[in-house]
Amino acid sequence: MAVPVDQKLTGATPAEAPLAMPVQNLRAWAGKPASAGNPRGVTLARLFVFGASLLITGLGTWKMYQVISPVNVTTLQVLFASFFALTFAWIAFSCASAILGFLVLLFGRARLPPLAETCEMGRTALLMPVYNEDPERVFAALSRIGLALRREGVARHFDIFVLSDTRKDHIAAAEADACEWLKRQLGPAVKVHYRRRGNNHHRKAGNIADFVTRWGGAYDHMIVLDADSDMSAGAMITLARAMAADPKAGIIQSLPLLQNRWTPFARMTQFAGRVYGPLVAAGLSAWHGRDGNYWGHNAIIRTKAFAGACGLPELQGRKPFGGHVLSHDFVEAALIRRAGWAVYMLPGLAGSYEETPPCLIDLATRDRRWAQGNLQHMKIAGASGLHWVSRVHLVQGIMSYLASPLWLMLLLAGLLLATVARHTTPNYFPDSFSLFPDWPVFDPELALRLFAITFVVLYLPKLLALILALKDSELRKGCGGAIGLLKSVLAETFVSMLLSPIMMLIQSRVVADVMIGRDSGWNAQNRDDQAMPFKACARVHALHVLAGIAFGVLAFHISWATFLWLSPIAGALMLAPLVSWATGIPELGRKLWHWNVFRIPEEAPRKAEEVVAEAELVEPLLEAAQ
Repeated sequence: MAVPVDQKLTGATPAEAPLAMPVQNLRAWAGKPASAGNPRGVTLARLFVFGASLLITGLGTWKMYQVISPVNVTTLQVLFASFFALTFAWIAFSCASAILGFLVLLFGRARLPPLAETCEMGRTALLMPVYNEDPERVFAALSRIGLALRREGVARHFDIFVLSDTRKDHIAAAEADACEWLKRQLGPAVKVHYRRRGNNHHRKAGNIADFVTRWGGAYDHMIVLDADSDMSAGAMITLARAMAADPKAGIIQSLPLLQNRWTPFARMTQFAGRVYGPLVAAGLSAWHGRDGNYWGHNAIIRTKAFAGACGLPELQGRKPFGGHVLSHDFVEAALIRRAGWAVYMLPGLAGSYEETPPCLIDLATRDRRWAQGNLQHMKIAGASGLHWVSRVHLVQGIMSYLASPLWLMLLLAGLLLATVARHTTPNYFPDSFSLFPDWPVFDPELALRLFAITFVVLYLPKLLALILALKDSELRKGCGGAIGLLKSVLAETFVSMLLSPIMMLIQSRVVADVMIGRDSGWNAQNRDDQAMPFKACARVHALHVLAGIAFGVLAFHISWATFLWLSPIAGALMLAPLVSWATGIPELGRKLWHWNVFRIPEEAPRKAEEVVAEAELVEPLLEAAQ
C-alpha cells in the first residue's frame, strides 16, 4: 500500500518547531565581513600554496616557451601556451596543496578542537534525505548508527529524520515499513521520524530546507547524511561536542572515507581515497582554516546559522544555468561564511564513511549532474559579500570540470601546431634585414626537462602519500604491508593513466552539453556492485574508441615521434570499452584483494561481536522486505 504523499504517519513526525529561512540576495549584502578567527599559520599556509602554485606554473610555462622557441610568435602558439598554462596551473595548485599537507602530517600532530562536555552538546538531528533509494540499505545503516548511539548512552541527544523525496509509491511503502522496523529495533531511546514530501521542490537542498523550516527550531545542530553515508557514534559525538564548544562555528566537515565496494574501479578509488585522501585533506584544512568548504554530507551544521544564511534563491535565466541551485553545498558554505560563521574541517576525525560509484559509467552519470551544478557556480562566484576564499572554492569546483576540455584543447592545439609545422615551409630569410637566417629551433633536452617537471608535479602527491603510509604502521598493515602498498600504488597509477583520457572526453562532452543548454535531470544513483555487460560498455565508449584511432592516425601522419608521445592517450581511448568493462567486474575486485592489491584497513577482520550485532540488525529487515 502506498504511503500518502506529504502526510504524517501516526507518530512519524514530532510537533513542528518552525524556523524562518529567508531567501538570500546574491546581488547585495548589507553585512560587514566578519573574521572567522583563523589560527596562526593559516596566512603562511595560504602564502605557501598560492606562491608555490605561481612559481611552479611560471616555471612550467617558461620551459614550454623555450621548447617551442618561436622565431615569430603566432596566434596558434599563443593559444597552445595559454592552454598549457591553465592546465598546468590546475595541477600545480593541487601539488602545492599536497606538499603542504605532507608537511603538516609529517611535522604536526592531528589535534581535535576544544570539545564541550557530552552532557552539554545540545540536541542534534540526523538527517537522511532519500530519493528512490534502496530502503534496505538506508535503514540498515541507520540501525547501526542508532544502536551505536544507544550503546554510548547519548541517544537522548540525537533524533533520526528520514526525509523522503521518493517519487515511486512502492519504494515509499517500503520506506514506511522499514521505518516501523527501525523504531522497533532502536526502541524508545532513539526517536525516529519519517516524512515524505509531496513536491520535491529544489531537490535535496529543498528537502533539507523543508526540515529546517518545520522542525529546525527544536535542534541546535543537524548532521546531514547521504544515502550511502555511514558514521560511527564517536564521530557524531565529537562533531556535536566540537560545535557546542565553538559558538562561532557554522559548519564542521568530516573527511568521509570510501568503503564497501568490490569492483576494481571502486576498490582503486577506495584505496586512493584512503591513502592519498588524508594528505589532500590535511593540506586543504591548513590553508582553508576557518574559511572552509562543505561537501553536502557527513558534516554537522548549526541549525539557526543555516536557517539565517542559507536560503537559496532561484537563479535567473533558463536551465541549466538558471533555476534552483544544484550543487548547493559549496554555495551554502559560502553564504554561511558570508554571515560571519566559521566553516572548517576535521581531517583527522575517524569514523566517517561513504560509498563510491561501482564503475566508470556510473561515475560519468553522477558527474553529469555534478558538472551542471558546479558550472552553474559561474553565476554565483561573483555574489556580493563572499569571502575571497569562498570564491576560490567556487572557482575550484568550476575548474574541476573545465580542466578536461582545457586538456583536450591543449592536445588539439598541439596537434594542429605540429601539423602546421609539418606542412609549412619555414621562412629562413624574413623581410627584415638580417646577416644570418632565422633557423627554427627545437631543443629535445628542454622538452625532456619539461616532461620531467610535468611528471613530478603530477605524481609527487602520490609519492608523498606513499611515504606517509609506509611510516604509519596501522595503515601500512591494513593495506597489505609495504609490498601491498607498493603494488597498489603502482596499479592505481597505471589504471588511472588508462582512465584519465577517457574521463577527459566524458567530462568534455558533459561540459559541452551544459554549455548548449541540456539539463541533467535528477536520477537516483546506482549503488550496487553489478557488472556492466561488455556490449553496453562498447556502446557507451564507441566514440572514445574512434577518437583514439583519430588521435593515433593524425599523430602518426605528423611524425613517428609525435605518435610515440601521443600513444598512451590514443591507446587508452581505443581500449576504453575493455578498461571500463574490466574495472566494473566485482569478481576481479575480489581477486585483487586476494592478490593483496587495493586493500584498505577498514576491511580488516572485525570483532566477532560486531559481525553478530550487524547480522541481528539486517536479517529482520531482509525478512520484512521479502
